[in-house]
Amino acid sequence: MCRRRGHLLWFLPRTRLKLKTPESDMRYYTFNQHHIKHYFCPNCGCATFGMAKDKEGKDMVAVNVRCLEGVDIGALKVNNFDGRSL
Repeated sequence: MCRRRGHLLWFLPRTRLKLKTPESDMRYYTFNQHHIKHYFCPNCGCATFGMAKDKEGKDMVAVNVRCLEGVDIGALKVNNFDGRSL
């Protein structure tokens, strides 16, 4: 799914994410083992970010950088990850 949609994820501690919309007003889905909350825009369906715990139990977030205004995607250093082969 990520390969087809073109998600470009930036991982950071949950405490670093500042939301302008209350989390209770957002929508998310889970699948498989239901460890990750995949948030999306309820108006357009765009996948904006996901939240879960890392291996040490710390709250983490993966932001879809393509949803951030003013970010030059071409200037970012990208580490490719083949999740399909897991």
